[in-house]
Amino acid sequence: MKAIFALLLAMTLLTASPVRAEGHGRDHDDEHDWVRRSVLAGEIMPLAKILDRVDREFGGELIEAELDDHHGRPVYEIKLIGRDGRMRKLLYDAADGTLLKSKERR
Repeated sequence: MKAIFALLLAMTLLTASPVRAEGHGRDHDDEHDWVRRSVLAGEIMPLAKILDRVDREFGGELIEAELDDHHGRPVYEIKLIGRDGRMRKLLYDAADGTLLKSKERR
C-alpha cells in the first residue's frame, strides 16, 4: 500500500488543485510552486505524512487525496474505502495534521 501512496503523492503534487489565496498574488500558474515552497518551509505537512497517519488510523484503499481550502485554511481532503469496507471522507489540517472531520458512508 505504501507504493500506492507514494505514487498518489507524486500525482497529487503534479496535478492537485491546491489552495487558492485570493488577493495574495497567487494564481493557477504558480500554485504547484506555492505547494512545494510551503511544504519545504514547514507551513504545510507533506501529503505522505498525512497518508501514513491515515493508513495507521483507518487503513484501506485510497481513492483520492487533494489539497483544498476549507474556511480559509489549507486542508487535505482524503477519500478512502476503509478496511471495514466503509467509504470515508477525512479532512486534515494541512499545517499540523489534525483530523478536522470524518464522514463515512456504507
